[in-house]
Amino acid sequence: MGARKPELAEPVVVDQFWANRRHDAIITELSTYKGHNLINVRKHAMSKDGRLVPTAKGVAIKVTRLPDLAKAINKALDKARELGLLQGEGDE
Repeated sequence: MGARKPELAEPVVVDQFWANRRHDAIITELSTYKGHNLINVRKHAMSKDGRLVPTAKGVAIKVTRLPDLAKAINKALDKARELGLLQGEGDE
């Protein structure tokens, strides 16, 4: 019998950054939902009371697919630079 995989009691925010001037944010977090460990990259909107709340815009996939997601993001970064869409680090 294999070892039981760890589960997270609470989501763990890995990174976040502002998506636009309306103060929407992109938040990346690790969480466990119904026994599945997930990576969640989701847009959060600023509520009227000044709190970030998650929207339906985003993606959540099993954390075991994280290496595939990282590979795809890195390919997109390289292609964007190749096409002149980005010049270097920190470009918006």
